[in-house]
Amino acid sequence: MEPFNNLSAIAAPLPMINVDTDVIIPKQFLRTIKRTGLGVHAFHDIRYNEDGSKNHDFVLNKEDYKNAEILITGENFGCGSSREHAPWALLDMGIRCVIASSFADIFYNNCFKNGILPVELPQAQIDELMKEAQENPDAFLEIDLEKQTITRGNKFSFSFDIDPFRKHCLMNGLDDIGLTMEKGNHINTYEEKLSIDKPWLMSGTKS
Repeated sequence: MEPFNNLSAIAAPLPMINVDTDVIIPKQFLRTIKRTGLGVHAFHDIRYNEDGSKNHDFVLNKEDYKNAEILITGENFGCGSSREHAPWALLDMGIRCVIASSFADIFYNNCFKNGILPVELPQAQIDELMKEAQENPDAFLEIDLEKQTITRGNKFSFSFDIDPFRKHCLMNGLDDIGLTMEKGNHINTYEEKLSIDKPWLMSGTKS
């Protein structure tokens, strides 16, 4: 998993509430367990017209926001079914941070496991960020995970809260497998002891 420390990027405004995971990645695209290749299908039903052409009213299809890495959106983002494909799709299309006033719990947790920073801010600050992104699409937001701040030049600076353990994992690029591998020495020591004390349990585990 790619570490997340600092991000300076275009922010795209998506002023919608209750964006569920079927909007983020519709069910017909869930036939894969790969984390890549889903970005082109993200927001499919509002991103494309019925004939497959791009919906030019959709924010991430607009020239100003096509390279956005930050998404500013409304409350309860990521609600609905608990599909990990949702953060996979966002990450694959280039989104590294989602800012909202609230998130669905499972989606929120899945973001951290896949290298996306979900930031919760008060609605008044979301409104200010949304207005800024709409009026100044070429303006970069600066996100500093270490300091837990979101800034825009000299215009504003907001602080956000994050669980220390999740922050550690993001900054060090640790998903569940990475966390397990951090304990590699302990695992090896345990297996060596087990191979001596109960060798029948370890038969066939090593080539």
